[in-house]
Amino acid sequence: MAALRSARLVLWAAVAALGAALLSFFAWQQFAADERMEWGGPFRLEATNGGIIDRNDLKGAPYGAFFGFTHCPEVCPTTLYTLTDAYEQLGNAAKDFHVYFITVDPERDSLGYLKDYLSNFDTRIIGLVPNPEQLADVTRSFRIVYEKVPTSDGSYTMNHTASVFLFRADGSFAGTMAYGEDKDMRMGKLRKLLEP
Repeated sequence: MAALRSARLVLWAAVAALGAALLSFFAWQQFAADERMEWGGPFRLEATNGGIIDRNDLKGAPYGAFFGFTHCPEVCPTTLYTLTDAYEQLGNAAKDFHVYFITVDPERDSLGYLKDYLSNFDTRIIGLVPNPEQLADVTRSFRIVYEKVPTSDGSYTMNHTASVFLFRADGSFAGTMAYGEDKDMRMGKLRKLLEP
């Protein structure tokens, strides 16, 4: 019975990872053709480090944004560990570089719960919790695809775009890091973004 349950969890994690990758691909294809469109509109969201994060106040230093949820079986924790490793590799060059982890599951991800979850990763990764209306607005402006998917145990998981969005110090969109991207390519993008 335990082996069967373990096999189901592994299978579900693989399906979730594939779903996230496909959502990222289709979302990118849908919007990448029109480079004139601004990526990531204004937002004001509650933050796990206290207070409100206003996108208009982020100019002055490069930053990243990643959408996910704490009950994610593979994509989110893998991405957050990858970012934590990147911070270690970048050293002092990344001291002012923050990544904002915006939950697509505010129903379960309260500020306190998200703060505890993010304590496993680099402290420069800050959680943001939108209400349902804010979530609709911010995902639309970032071209994020997300959906609630019921699970066989009566709960649910979330499929979502799995890319990290990168922004220059002036707030302009610099590109993305895809889930599972080659490490050298990922680090090259980050070093270029953080160049003085």
